Amino acid sequence: MVGRPFDFFSTPRIVFGRGVIARLGDVVRPLGGRALVVFNGAAQPQVVELLAAAGAGQVSLRQRGEPTTEHIAQGVGLAQREHCDVVIGVGGGSAIDAAKAIAGVVANGGGVLDYMEVVGAGKPIAKPALPWVAVPTTAGTGAEVTRNAVIGEPSKKFKASLRSELLLPRVALVDPELGAGVPPAVTASSGMDALCQLIESFTSTNAQPMTDALAREGIERAARSLARAYRDGADLDAREDMALAALLSGITLTNAGLGAVHGFAAPLGANFPVPHGTACAALLPHVMAANVAALRAQSPAHPTLARYAIVGRLLAAQEFGSDAAAIDAGVERVAQLSRELNIPRLSHYGLTERHVPDMVALAKRASSMRYNPVVLTDAVLADVLRRAI
Repeated sequence: MVGRPFDFFSTPRIVFGRGVIARLGDVVRPLGGRALVVFNGAAQPQVVELLAAAGAGQVSLRQRGEPTTEHIAQGVGLAQREHCDVVIGVGGGSAIDAAKAIAGVVANGGGVLDYMEVVGAGKPIAKPALPWVAVPTTAGTGAEVTRNAVIGEPSKKFKASLRSELLLPRVALVDPELGAGVPPAVTASSGMDALCQLIESFTSTNAQPMTDALAREGIERAARSLARAYRDGADLDAREDMALAALLSGITLTNAGLGAVHGFAAPLGANFPVPHGTACAALLPHVMAANVAALRAQSPAHPTLARYAIVGRLLAAQEFGSDAAAIDAGVERVAQLSRELNIPRLSHYGLTERHVPDMVALAKRASSMRYNPVVLTDAVLADVLRRAI
């Protein structure tokens, strides 16, 4: 049987390994002479020092919280005033998405809402982004290799993306040692985001052979190392596994899409102070269970059920006598992992029963929802959200 055609996008160059941050100057030097450093976290002084040693001019911009349209406008203005010709995103997904969006808007003109899906004009990005380099310090979003930047628009109470392969960084420089000082709660939240992205892209309606191979590798690494990295941040073997799992999750989501967990995460993050990865962790076992139930109701032999069985075997690192047992074990393992990582329930961030109808309505508009392996009814979506409150 001949499979359907597919496209595959990825960052042109990935530099991965312990200590590779030392190569930053050599990486940036061919791209530009004056850098806008968009950062959160503790790695910014090291980046500034490395750039100075390489003779690069620079100005820094701290990204506080998840990026909004206002943040991007401020960054674009700063880059233009300072005549920056290269951008560096250093930190978690918020800093990297902000850097990506700033680089894209500077090169294409106008404002970020001109290019945003759902809440903006959705204009195509016609020109390559300003050269930029992604330096992640958390292992979660995989934003260092994605072709979209997630930006909040507070007036619409929604987060949406600007999206194009022209937004991919020139280089993703991924040094697992930069994660050694990340607090346990951030390790937990970001790591569950990576695991969720791997599972959702593997079970997506848009999955394809290349993303399948990468997702399986990433799930296996996250399953064996996320809890270890949470318990001991200095465990560099675990940090390396998680850095690679996050990187792989960014590649798979860019090419295969996601699902209902991320469909919910967009409006939740825009309306409540819940970290993105925490929302994903709280919802993942319930979405998996709902998808499995709906797929079983459609057909006991639905091909996506075999994928959920693979996920279960990878998460549990064992074989099972039947696919059904493997699937159920996978759902339970995700729920158990969230408990081990002390992931808060969504009520901790102010979500209550009265918010459920609005969040369901907003989630159905999210671009990720179109790739969920089965269409879930409003009643099922509402039940999923209630179970995470």
